[in-house]
Amino acid sequence: MISNKYVQDYIDLYENGKIQLNKERIMLLDHLQERVLTRDDLYFDETLIENFIKFAEKWYFPLQPFQKFIAAFVFLFYKEDDSIFYEQFLIFMARGGGKNGFVSALSHFFLSPLHGIPRYNISIVANNEKQSKISFKEIYEAIEANKVLEDMFYCTKVEITGNDTKSVLQYHTSNAGTKDGLRDGAVIYDEIHQYENFDVVNVFSSGLGKVPNGREFFIGTDGYVREGFLDKMKERAMNILEGKELDDPLFPFICKIDESKEVDDPDMWEKANPMFSEPRSVYAKRLFKKVLTQFKQLASNPSNREEFMTKRMNLPEVNLEKVVAPWGEVLATNITLPKLINRTCIGGLDYASIRDFAAVGLLFKVDGKYIWVTHSFARKQYLEVAKLKPPIYEWEKQGLLTIVDEPSIDPKHIVNWFLEQKKKYGLTKVISDNFRMDLLRPLFEANGLDYEIVRNPRAIHSLLAPRIEDAFANKKIIWGKNPLMNWYVGNTAVKIKNDGNKEYIKKDEHRRKTDGFQAFIHAMYRADEIDEMDISSSLDLMDSLVF
Repeated sequence: MISNKYVQDYIDLYENGKIQLNKERIMLLDHLQERVLTRDDLYFDETLIENFIKFAEKWYFPLQPFQKFIAAFVFLFYKEDDSIFYEQFLIFMARGGGKNGFVSALSHFFLSPLHGIPRYNISIVANNEKQSKISFKEIYEAIEANKVLEDMFYCTKVEITGNDTKSVLQYHTSNAGTKDGLRDGAVIYDEIHQYENFDVVNVFSSGLGKVPNGREFFIGTDGYVREGFLDKMKERAMNILEGKELDDPLFPFICKIDESKEVDDPDMWEKANPMFSEPRSVYAKRLFKKVLTQFKQLASNPSNREEFMTKRMNLPEVNLEKVVAPWGEVLATNITLPKLINRTCIGGLDYASIRDFAAVGLLFKVDGKYIWVTHSFARKQYLEVAKLKPPIYEWEKQGLLTIVDEPSIDPKHIVNWFLEQKKKYGLTKVISDNFRMDLLRPLFEANGLDYEIVRNPRAIHSLLAPRIEDAFANKKIIWGKNPLMNWYVGNTAVKIKNDGNKEYIKKDEHRRKTDGFQAFIHAMYRADEIDEMDISSSLDLMDSLVF
């Protein structure tokens, strides 16, 4: 068993009903008490913890209990070799929760002789220079305002150096190609909700490991990028909290309200912003008053609710008139596909642009659920020019799409895919719009593939919208672990026309591909014609007959 007073103080605050915690933080406390604090091969470095707290409170601000709690785990070590136990920290909470201030004080401490590691360099990374300079500027101003610190640190407008340790702090934008290459001891990634992939983290993390106790801090509030870096981090965090990944060196400190209705109770807001726990600091009182004013204004300005829920409550709430389905409902499709061999299905096809993407798929019905098996084709030259953010090449390795090196996507790829599927499944026909059928019709007919053309695909959107909404809401859709399909749906916007009818359109005409979802829509148009019966028994009967 190991213990630290700041850790125990925080646990006691919760267990004695003094603070409100969201589900993820409750799971974190359970995880720590069951799987970390029970170990005898670890120790808290009390000297470093106390020195950091004294340093932060002398030169910055009084630390809150949750900040002291996190700090204790920054200085948790293995007894065997004095290496750190947690290499990465996810600090994820509502805007105004003190993330930047905490990492400012921590970064400054890392530069100091109190930390004691020579050349423990630090990079602060954000999406733009203004954001990346927030902590840098805070440290710079703390040094500039205090003669004692001026004697200990050397500052320029681009670097801060600890005179004793020769540790250097720099700020960077998240352009992965502009990294100058410090031998970093720590990297702080700010605004991680804007990272669409792992490129930035991969570049900056490559500088770690050359000095002892390399750490990474991922800080931010939720945002609007789905299937990006943050969603992957949240998934990783839940695997840790649920005990599925016990060797993962990530410390996940996640603060959010648990459900949308809690926004109506200001007493619940501390779940998203731990600064709001009583007793509140002067800063917290001022911030709470500001957030309360913004909340009251939602009655007359409801269009700001999405931003308020995302940034102030750290729980994205989408306008259901703008998206196909809430993101949680989209992710609910990502479960294991059932056995489908010899089942009947309807094909769906979207081949609108032969120069970038095309999507094909099969729609099954099993036990009242819609099962979607899909594949895509993408042109190599288009991908090289477009430089899409999602990990397209990784998805190709997963078998979700095929990248073709040709002037346009050859229609034979489409036809051959359906012919291969027809060998395994009872494919009755393929539904497509009329746009490219002049290319496909001869090949379909020559290969015995039945097809149906939707003359006006936009017209079927309003007809299918209630079915699509119901299917997502009631978890009737399964397409396996398919981030490409998730991406297609996330790129799709719902447009309500003047007559009240809905259309599924692209959020961005060039970079937001929706092909897989449009193919799904085409197949759903004839979903009622799908026979849920497994035809294998019928095939066995046919084989046994002698004519």
